[in-house]
Amino acid sequence: MTKSEVGIIGLGVMGGSLAKNMISKGFSVSVYNRYTDTEKDIVPNFLKDTSNKAQGFTDISQFVNSLNSPRKILMMVTAGAAVDAVISELTPLVDEGDIVADGGNSHFQDTQRRVEELKERGIHYLGVGISGGEEGALRGPCIMPGGNGDAYAQFQNILETIAAKDKNGNACVSLVGPDGAGHLVKTVHNGIEYGEMQLIADCFAILSPTHSHEEIAGIFNQWNQGDHQSYLLGITAAILKKKEGDAYLIDKVLDKAGNKGTGSWTSQLAFKLGIPTPTINAAVTARYLSSQKEDRMKLSKNIPDHAIDEIPSIEALEATYRACRILNHHQGFEVIRAASEMYQWNINLSELARIWTEGCIIKSKLMEDFVDVFKEKTRILDDNTLLRTILRSEKPFLYTLIYSLKYRLLNNCISESYNYYSFLTTEKSTAHIIQAQRDEFGAHTYRRNDRPENESFTSNWTDNG
Repeated sequence: MTKSEVGIIGLGVMGGSLAKNMISKGFSVSVYNRYTDTEKDIVPNFLKDTSNKAQGFTDISQFVNSLNSPRKILMMVTAGAAVDAVISELTPLVDEGDIVADGGNSHFQDTQRRVEELKERGIHYLGVGISGGEEGALRGPCIMPGGNGDAYAQFQNILETIAAKDKNGNACVSLVGPDGAGHLVKTVHNGIEYGEMQLIADCFAILSPTHSHEEIAGIFNQWNQGDHQSYLLGITAAILKKKEGDAYLIDKVLDKAGNKGTGSWTSQLAFKLGIPTPTINAAVTARYLSSQKEDRMKLSKNIPDHAIDEIPSIEALEATYRACRILNHHQGFEVIRAASEMYQWNINLSELARIWTEGCIIKSKLMEDFVDVFKEKTRILDDNTLLRTILRSEKPFLYTLIYSLKYRLLNNCISESYNYYSFLTTEKSTAHIIQAQRDEFGAHTYRRNDRPENESFTSNWTDNG
């Protein structure tokens, strides 16, 4: 039997599409999927779809033996216990020097643990973030590997060949950093994605009472021709125009958003690192609130209708959307920067932005701008051009916020972005009140602005004698 260059475990939407991508690029591929009553046809159907150009297995031992050494295996299975279960099956079958890669949405700390566990057996482990959905996986995704450089080098040609290409023709794949770095940046990618999606939904909420679906789609399409150009804005315009018979399909979609946890992982990581991410947090919260459909239906009956007697300013909304997007990305990249420092990963933010310019869900014109920003600056808001863009947007930003509050229109990410911007650009905060409160009830001490910063004080705040 001819040995294959690469093996893929798991023929779900992403795994099957990546395997087809590899086959189309001329790689010899072995595929494996477990055999159960509900999955018994997956491997035969895949082989039929690909005209038997791959080797297919439901026996994992035969699958492993079908691969060239050192073996290169990409797991495309559900994050969590399923990954550990597959690793347990693989470990006795693979040899020292073989490479096992996890292309799912695993938590980066799980990846760190698995790297160390497999290292003891001489097996290389890569945590590979992959973005692009089914279409991207099939035609060219964005790929974010993390792990050992030598192991990545052996996988590099395959990953670069199947990846999307940026505007200069370079593959949208790069070794992000050691162990869990690839899965961490994929997690934050998804957090930014949550924010981007909810910002568009906020704009829809503000426009929908006074504009038809076709009109909103037209506005989004117009925005998408300029500096707002993005994959998400483009598909939203198309979604709003889709009809089922004479009715718009979007009006038949239940307003309960699903999530796979990566958005909340970003928020949790941000809290751990002490990095504020209110735009992302608001997007996560909005999804959780949407799932409480029954409660919302019940409570909404107590709220009187709000007549809307004015049309929102499209220009102000556009400026608001522009500012919010910059702030959303700033928050996400700040999480990555802080994590890179904590784990000493030395992540190149410019290179990360570059591979995010094509193939992934958050690809956009703005992301292309960040490639150059991070060549000169550490943080997005250190760039004077982007900061001035937000400063110029303050009045329309405030107008949009007031309009949405006046007419009780959902503005989850817009309002939190404004509060974030307002706080971030205010020299004197209210934290002195907090510090005094903490000192009074818990003797936590405080520092004074008229004394050296390394000195601590405590007072009896309620004794005015």
